[in-house]
Amino acid sequence: MNKHLTVKNISIIAILGALGAVLMLFDFPIAIAPNFYKLDLGDLPCLIGAFALGPVPALFIQIVKIIIKLLLKPTSTAFVGEIAAFIISSSFCVSAAYIYQKDKSKKGAIKAMAVGSIIMALVATIGNYLFIIPAYVNLYHIPLETIISMGNAIFSIVKDKLSFVLVCVLPFNLIKAIIVDILTLIIYKHISPIIK
Repeated sequence: MNKHLTVKNISIIAILGALGAVLMLFDFPIAIAPNFYKLDLGDLPCLIGAFALGPVPALFIQIVKIIIKLLLKPTSTAFVGEIAAFIISSSFCVSAAYIYQKDKSKKGAIKAMAVGSIIMALVATIGNYLFIIPAYVNLYHIPLETIISMGNAIFSIVKDKLSFVLVCVLPFNLIKAIIVDILTLIIYKHISPIIK
């Protein structure tokens, strides 16, 4: 643990976490999911940091990111959105970092990002089905049928909670992960010497 938390690494974690928090503020909806699902690039600094520093620092980058985001823009979801973002994003960056540590090549990075993306999409899908959607239904007293009808307005095959998460949530998170993966591939080689 101590080898991950040197003064230099703590500084890098803080900078990348802050950058991730700022990028979270620039979120936008995409056409395949209801408007309350917003895509942001807050995981980009974390994935870069995960590759450069490893899985433990990646987790700390996510913690810093969420704390700073809450300082910049207080929760509008009774912390459900922030907790979900932390768990889903951590599953992505930490798993990718763990795999990349075993093979620090371009092929290893691509494999790490692919596996991390699949893990993130699965965690997001299962998490939405079991916890996130029920939390919004209970906290905001939004009928589940209202959420399902939002998905049905986009894709007519959405008829229940399961089809909602499979048709809207799963592809949304895969698209987000793929965008972050591509940007990481483009940027990492140029930034990693500065981090290291």
